[in-house]
Amino acid sequence: MASENMDIDGYPMKTLSSKTTEVQYQDPESRGESKTYRDEVELAHFGKRQQLKVGHPHNPGRDQNLETISLMVSCEYRVQVARTDFDVDGHPSAFASGLNNGGASGLLYGYLLAWAGTALQVLILAELGSMIPLSGGHYNWYATIRDVVQAPAHGSYLTGWISVIAWQAAMASGAFLAGTIIQGLLVLNYPSYEPQRWHGTLLFYAIATFGLFVNTYLVRLLPRIESSFLVIHILGFFGILIPLVYLAPHGTPKDVFATFNNGGGWSSTGLSFFVGLTTSLYSFIGIDAATHMAEEIENATTIIPHSMIASLVVNGCLGLGMLIGILFCLGDLDSALVTPTGFPFIEIFTQATYSKSGGTLMSSLIIAAIIFGVIGCLATSSRMTWAFARERGLPGSAHLARIDTRTALPLWSIGLTVTVNLMLALINIGSSTAFNAFTSLVVASFHSSFLVSASVLLHKRLTTPAAAMRWGPFRLGRLGIPINALAIAYGLVAVFFSFWPPSAVVTAVTMNWSIAVYGGVLLFSIFFWFLHGRKVYTGPVIEVHTE
Repeated sequence: MASENMDIDGYPMKTLSSKTTEVQYQDPESRGESKTYRDEVELAHFGKRQQLKVGHPHNPGRDQNLETISLMVSCEYRVQVARTDFDVDGHPSAFASGLNNGGASGLLYGYLLAWAGTALQVLILAELGSMIPLSGGHYNWYATIRDVVQAPAHGSYLTGWISVIAWQAAMASGAFLAGTIIQGLLVLNYPSYEPQRWHGTLLFYAIATFGLFVNTYLVRLLPRIESSFLVIHILGFFGILIPLVYLAPHGTPKDVFATFNNGGGWSSTGLSFFVGLTTSLYSFIGIDAATHMAEEIENATTIIPHSMIASLVVNGCLGLGMLIGILFCLGDLDSALVTPTGFPFIEIFTQATYSKSGGTLMSSLIIAAIIFGVIGCLATSSRMTWAFARERGLPGSAHLARIDTRTALPLWSIGLTVTVNLMLALINIGSSTAFNAFTSLVVASFHSSFLVSASVLLHKRLTTPAAAMRWGPFRLGRLGIPINALAIAYGLVAVFFSFWPPSAVVTAVTMNWSIAVYGGVLLFSIFFWFLHGRKVYTGPVIEVHTE
């Protein structure tokens, strides 16, 4: 690896004695090392120095593993909650789109397919996060597995840009979704209220500002807040599901398990099912959130895999339970799909409880979950931005890569993330279609980023003896190659169908503009590479030399 004398902040490089030359993982405590020291050694092996706050500095004696796992599960759960449990969407029209293409049974089996495919991806992500616990995630994995010297710089550069933009879009999507659901409740309770797009933008601003407050001033309490909210939210899940199932009229098992629909006019029901699969794909966006917090977690090589797997199990089970409950209790589906609130689940809850107050209360639990999801998205996206800036991948990297010495937080990157989202929200004032077009690229962006890192890992498995690879404590062993290949195949299917429109007859209104936005992001990244990136970006910057 090429070395440099100064890092991006102007700090001199330091040398740290490294004990990470062994290929097989050894528990740090078995060698008489603290977990914190192990984390420093892990970072040093990849040329990085510890900059972000690890653990609980005000209570260093506390065993935080359980709380950290709870934090990460809560973080990832809330990144996904608006897309998984309740309205089964990540976009206001996605639930209707899933019913139109696939029907009730298509939604159910599509969810199971997405859950299984995501499980394959999570296993690969867990292995990567255990091998290479760096906040940059996919672009770091790409460069490290291919070897920084051999990997073309523009490959990790484009991957980094896609990941940064995907997380910015994910946060914007969540804040916008919460704001528009609040507007939907106003329509439900005050029929004279006429929702305006700028109202949604102001609500977006309030939610983003709250996320900023929690991620800065309340950051010391964030692990406890997150852990407590996970418990509260699981209780809220039952608080919604029990009244829904008990009070609402029920459909038949055939309605849920054997009723498909091809409302998009496609050539076959099977094709219609895959077009509607995007609804379920949204359900598991953000499953890699924990990896971008890796440099703030004690014993990250173990906690990261455990948290992602726990998140998948918890989120998947709760999401499946809620989906089946909703499909059995759809009630007057036509009324739900044309509800003036804009959200079918609000109408379903209101019909089930025969009360606007009941529907409002149940929907408010969703809003609270999404708002806390925005907090998690802000934490994750700001760390992703900071990590890429650390490698000189973004304009103004010298500022964005700085860590505040008092709080040990990437305040510049947090501020940029909020600023970008506030600017994106202005698009909604002019056109909600244009705003949704930008946020709709999250599925393709997340999956394409995964495909890059998973592909280089599969290539490494096929060309390098397993004994010569440096594994973390979580390893798939002989199952690695088939799981890796199947996860890539699922990712290709996800990217391919994420670009399809909801109807075979395409107009400017029904067009899925995510392909245009995704292509625009790629072209912008390439343009910026030739304009600026190739002059300063050489891949991961070496901050620490190991002996």
